[in-house]
Amino acid sequence: MPTGPTIILALKIAVVAVTLILAAALYALWHGNYRLHGRLNLLFFVLTVSAVIAFETLLQLGADVKGHMSAAQLLALQIHLCFAGPLPVVMGIMLYTGLQHYRRVHIGLSVLFSVLWIGTFITGVFLL
Repeated sequence: MPTGPTIILALKIAVVAVTLILAAALYALWHGNYRLHGRLNLLFFVLTVSAVIAFETLLQLGADVKGHMSAAQLLALQIHLCFAGPLPVVMGIMLYTGLQHYRRVHIGLSVLFSVLWIGTFITGVFLL
């Protein structure tokens, strides 16, 4: 069973890696390559949801993440989960609206997604 610090390090690496994929998707969008944007977002969705499931599974199996954390890090983890928790739902809806070409809804949700992802990134990479 991986230790708490190992899990947190893996979480940080995963957050940075999928953020790079997100940046590539936004770059494709900026340049009008909607097909590549969609494919990168699908990859982003699959990898992010997989990371959430893996992290939650490790916690349910008894990985002692919290035992290796200071009070400040525990608070950061709680805040991180407030941002990261709703992400799979928002991303799923965004994926659907993007695939169905519901542009207004998709763009509107992108604002909510951006707030959630920025919070996830900052707390996951810098505060944990």
